[in-house]
Amino acid sequence: MSARIENMFRDEAVMVAIAGNGGPGCSAFHREKYVIRGGPSGGDGGDGGNVILIADSNENSLYKISRDFHARATNGQPGGNNNCSGSNGETIEVLVPVGTQVFDFTRNNCLADLAEEGQRLVVASGGKGGRGNSRFATSTRQAPTYFEEGTRGEERKLRLELKLVADVGLLGLPNAGKSTLMNCVTSSKARVADYPFTTLDPSLGIIDMQDFGQPIVIADIPGIIEGAAEGKGLGVQFLRHVERTKILLHLVDCSEYSTDDPLEAYATIRAEITAHSEELASRPTLVVATKIEDEGAAQKASDFFAAIGQPEFCISSVKGEGLPQLKLKLQEMRNAGNDDDSRG
Repeated sequence: MSARIENMFRDEAVMVAIAGNGGPGCSAFHREKYVIRGGPSGGDGGDGGNVILIADSNENSLYKISRDFHARATNGQPGGNNNCSGSNGETIEVLVPVGTQVFDFTRNNCLADLAEEGQRLVVASGGKGGRGNSRFATSTRQAPTYFEEGTRGEERKLRLELKLVADVGLLGLPNAGKSTLMNCVTSSKARVADYPFTTLDPSLGIIDMQDFGQPIVIADIPGIIEGAAEGKGLGVQFLRHVERTKILLHLVDCSEYSTDDPLEAYATIRAEITAHSEELASRPTLVVATKIEDEGAAQKASDFFAAIGQPEFCISSVKGEGLPQLKLKLQEMRNAGNDDDSRG
């Protein structure tokens, strides 16, 4: 059951948006008792419906539109006699997650970045309704019989790409303790096991700061391995999800039973982030040693931080040690980043 739910996450999708055609105008003449030569009375056709994408925070995946999805709006109705206009076609609204980028499939140009709640984008405009024959009446042409057909609605093939919007992006080698930390500081229920790649999809969690400030949104990214930027492992297709994060939280396993050297593990992740984006590598980063549950691990962590020249920050998610300090530190870094943005 859980495996099926995890596989429902999609961060890429292709869809076809088909707007409605405009309705044809009407050719008619007014007929009424005691009204002689009532004149042309054909009404206009209705406009075709649009196809609109809307960013919705309740959506967290492109799964619903990932399989040959066609969004088809309805056509405008024909005009009627007595100058009655046809009704407009129904507009189709498609909900997508906040953080969805929309690309034209053929040209591959970015049409919009739906990074804010409620942001709307008309991806296919409906056709205009045709004019009825009453529109063509003039002083010298008092009984026109012709009318306009409605114009065709747009049809576009689109590629959607989701980049999760979060304050903090979790980084680390497989089994660095990312999912365990997420389970301890948020209400998410990430899979935890003693083998690598237990996290197969990115996920969002919210750290409730209670009386200490606004909640912190944190993104758990699948474990990145050496060569991820060139296509190896599971992390390559998810590296883009940390592009929107303001802070990088880099976890390094310093437990005694870990076979990975902390310094090499740290260097591997930094190299892959830099290869993916130098701008991303320059983001504020907090390096944290995980699984510090005995004196041996504490010494290992101390040596590691001395080697990279950064202040020690150690946690044990299992014991709950260091987690309150971690929350406050992340809040401090986020606030500092917000201050810099406002000054910029």
